[in-house]
Amino acid sequence: MAPTDAPAVPPGLACVYADDDLLVFDKPSGLLCVPGRGADKQDCLSARAQQQWPDALIVHRLDQATSGLVLMARSLAVQRSLGHAFAERQVHKRYQAVVAGTLAPPQGSGWGVIDLPIAADWERRPLRVIDTERGKPSVTEWRVLAAEGHGDHGGESTRVELQPVTGRTHQLRVHLAALGHPILGDRLYADAAAQARAPRLLLHATRLALNHPRTAAPLQFHAPPPF
Repeated sequence: MAPTDAPAVPPGLACVYADDDLLVFDKPSGLLCVPGRGADKQDCLSARAQQQWPDALIVHRLDQATSGLVLMARSLAVQRSLGHAFAERQVHKRYQAVVAGTLAPPQGSGWGVIDLPIAADWERRPLRVIDTERGKPSVTEWRVLAAEGHGDHGGESTRVELQPVTGRTHQLRVHLAALGHPILGDRLYADAAAQARAPRLLLHATRLALNHPRTAAPLQFHAPPPF
């Protein structure tokens, strides 16, 4: 099958790219990537994709509350190849988020670095915490895109671009909260005021860049944030 930008897909599934080896989707906020526990958590990105592409296999995940680009494989060999590319940091991801407060741009190149180790908070699962003793190394690069007001409840906010160097669970959400600028609408890491300012988590995976697992051709995908 030749690559296509607009294949026929089931309702509720936005396909950005499809070929014989891989698929790229723009996942909506609120949709799981894989089935959860219970009959009410069986609707997910992988199940919807398999209605059209029965061979679709998950390679990586986004949090349920996060929207944006998700890559899937169409064979076990490609799944292994893409998994290796993620592990070797050969897949480059960027996100946009809107955070509470006015976040001053970093000095110098325009990109700042958050280097704070993250560990599971076992007593409050699925929460994560900054933990300098037990945490795994976790690095996020960030830059300011614009200062803006956001949400029905007003207040200052900042639109930022994020580039995770590592891939810890909830990494971007934990790191921004640790700076004192939680993502608006974050039901896990923001205070009540920041939660109330958006109906959803304002975090979106905007860019994926990688080499094609079979041809090695460079691929780059974009999905603008819906907020």
